[in-house]
Amino acid sequence: MTKKINFRFLPLVVFVLLLGFLLKGLFSDPSERDSALIGKSFPQFELPDLNSNNKMHTPETLLTEPVLVNVWGTWCTTCKYELPFLTKLANEYDVKIVGLYYDQNHAPEFGEYADIPTIRVEVKEMLARLGNPYQYNILDLDRSLSLDLGVTGAPESFLIDANGIVRMHHMGDVNERIWREKLAPVWNEISQ
Repeated sequence: MTKKINFRFLPLVVFVLLLGFLLKGLFSDPSERDSALIGKSFPQFELPDLNSNNKMHTPETLLTEPVLVNVWGTWCTTCKYELPFLTKLANEYDVKIVGLYYDQNHAPEFGEYADIPTIRVEVKEMLARLGNPYQYNILDLDRSLSLDLGVTGAPESFLIDANGIVRMHHMGDVNERIWREKLAPVWNEISQ
């Protein structure tokens, strides 16, 4: 004797599962994403300084003290709103901030190359106008470091302790509320 499977409730089960999935997405915060790098060493890299092709940066450049690494670009509208607050953090709270700059339009595989002299002028003008929080800027044209960090856009920020361990990854701008509620507690812990 064969048993017949009753598929009468299958549409209801599928609907309930789909509804649960969609509700979870509806109430989740897209800026809250677990980073696989938390608690791990900052990725290895060797990239030039934005203002000098002769000066190279490596993870050892970051290992002197705690640092906030900020991914940004002149093309990023949100970065423009973030710069004045980051400048305040650097000047008033002595937060060491390093920029990780990449150009959105640099895509050699499609025949599009960044014009480094033009980028340097745009960066200089923007930082003069909105504030310059950066100790220096690492130029990540091919996004190799950004990809290793899991960056999905700009701005994004990483708190790195003096041992080069990633302690926090924040997607989106750093403003007063985000700093106070999310980043400052970690910063205060790693800068003691």
